[in-house]
Amino acid sequence: MTLSQPLQGQPLNPALHLRVGFEMEYECPRPTPMLLALNIHYSRASDLVQPDQLHTTPSVPMSAYRDPFGNWCSRLVAPAGRFVISTTALLRDPGLVDTPAFGVPQTPVEYLPESALTFLLGSRYCETDHLSDFAWAQFGNGPTGGERVQAVCDFVNQHIEFGYHHARRTRSALEAFNERQGVCRDFAHLGIALCRSLNIPARYCTGYLGDIRIPAVPGPMDFAGWFEAYLGDRWYTFDPRNNTPRIGRVLMARGRDACDVALTNTFGSNTLQRFNVWADEVNLSPEQLR
Repeated sequence: MTLSQPLQGQPLNPALHLRVGFEMEYECPRPTPMLLALNIHYSRASDLVQPDQLHTTPSVPMSAYRDPFGNWCSRLVAPAGRFVISTTALLRDPGLVDTPAFGVPQTPVEYLPESALTFLLGSRYCETDHLSDFAWAQFGNGPTGGERVQAVCDFVNQHIEFGYHHARRTRSALEAFNERQGVCRDFAHLGIALCRSLNIPARYCTGYLGDIRIPAVPGPMDFAGWFEAYLGDRWYTFDPRNNTPRIGRVLMARGRDACDVALTNTFGSNTLQRFNVWADEVNLSPEQLR
């Protein structure tokens, strides 16, 4: 589905409720400090019916802070042995598909707000210096603005083969471009790198994206990666992996690339034994919402 189709930005259904959450089980040979970016983004705070409070087994002290990008983060020390981090949350969702950017102009660099300039630069996983020549050759003579970003997404969607067996945490945008395979974060990284090469600010996003009011997608549920591009005077959502309007997208964190929004940063050896994620629509009675 392209940006020009009228369903985008329109309510497909009335507001809905989503149950989202995860459970991660680690095995740590010794006490291990961790930094976590596992909470729903503050911009969705007013939608939370049941907050996504983090729980650990065994229970350990935990403190929270805001990182330089405004994301909610936590820090703790996991004890030696089995350690589980989990949460579940209930939130309201307006039931809207991603807001369209059709016809939205590209903002010249000299008029961009300072807050967007960081997202024009290359970063660890988004090597603009290696992709700039290709970006201008491929997209430089085409449309600009929202249509240009959509052209990037169309290209990335067709260029990369998706598969969980292709996952590699160190893969960069350039490597995804050359290898032509990856998972959602690789689609997002390549889209971001190409947009930045075309002087369009783009930032990485991670969060929940379940199969809400669409046919179930085969495969395990996981956290999702997409990106936002700055056009006109605001940020717009783009998702080159799915490349179609979706509802029920729940943002957790934003940054320059996946390095800034890693779900967990661990400072010591450990093994992730188990990893479950859920994001489902639920039907609740008025009594259940009280």
